Amino acid sequence: MVADGHDVLVPVGDSETLRRTVTYAVEQAHEAATESGVATTVHFVFPARWRIFETDRAAVDAANSLLDRVVTWAAEDLDELIGEDEPPTVDFESGTIGTGEYVFSPADFADVVGRYADANGVGRIVVDPSFRPGGSAPILRSFEEELANRGFDVLEAPVTRRTRRRLPFTDIGAPEFALVFSTSFLFYLALGGWLVTDPYELLTGVVTAGVVTLTLARVALKGQLPKLRVVGMSVVRLALYTPILLWEIAKANVALAYVVLHPRLPIDPRVVEFDAAVWGDMPVTTLANSITLTPGTLTVDVSRQHFLVHALIPDAEDDLLEGTLERLVRFVFYGRESARIASPRERLEDTEGENP
Repeated sequence: MVADGHDVLVPVGDSETLRRTVTYAVEQAHEAATESGVATTVHFVFPARWRIFETDRAAVDAANSLLDRVVTWAAEDLDELIGEDEPPTVDFESGTIGTGEYVFSPADFADVVGRYADANGVGRIVVDPSFRPGGSAPILRSFEEELANRGFDVLEAPVTRRTRRRLPFTDIGAPEFALVFSTSFLFYLALGGWLVTDPYELLTGVVTAGVVTLTLARVALKGQLPKLRVVGMSVVRLALYTPILLWEIAKANVALAYVVLHPRLPIDPRVVEFDAAVWGDMPVTTLANSITLTPGTLTVDVSRQHFLVHALIPDAEDDLLEGTLERLVRFVFYGRESARIASPRERLEDTEGENP
């Protein structure tokens, strides 16, 4: 039986159009909540392709990481719709489904998603057009058709794969080119003290910025251009983060000075490994550098989200696993909602509990 409520369900899988599908689902839920005056819930579910008794740990981690990202994106989108300090009109739930059975075809995935929707009273399902669980063989009905045949209100998110218009002889588009060129040109002028005495200096600046953009733009700018509002909020949060980081550095200096000046020199070096709940080059780089700036800890290696950190004393290891810096970096790049994610120690304890 399909419910008549306004809640929305979004099957989640890694795809190029997932980000915009999340935005569309949040807009739909917010619109329904505004019209009805009742808060709605968006359920993000990851249909698992593994069975619980043969769980692939890497697949589980990837699914959890993707769901965390999706909820963070959704919270950002909702903040843009209602304002960051306004009461939320939409709640978010997330989870992995279908881990107790074998799913193969689009019909199997539709059964799993449909049972979750029925159990939670969800009647509307937003589908990512690039998400094809069970494949898309011509002899099989599509995932969307299977869901619609089960009586659900199925909405395919009106998003398409981005067509990138690239400039001749480059691998980047015009907006990306303009951003990198402008930044390079301003940096050139800054090196000269913002003192331009003749057109020759402007000409050499333009040529230099052009060469830098053509050769390094793909390295300097990866992915889509960020929204100005998101960048602005991140800059404001970064300004709040800086004095907190300085305070953490000062505390670590005092702790390390105590150890160094202690007659017995009670150091206990160790290497700490953990998977940080941050995503993207800039957040990972910020966290890695913040850890290194804090005396007593040194980021030795980072592979995607996996951190390898040298800690000189046990207190430094405790601070890492408590995740203060990690939580602050998430606040800078993802907002307040991301603070709800468990600390590295709690995530490690959960993992140990699942694998006794």
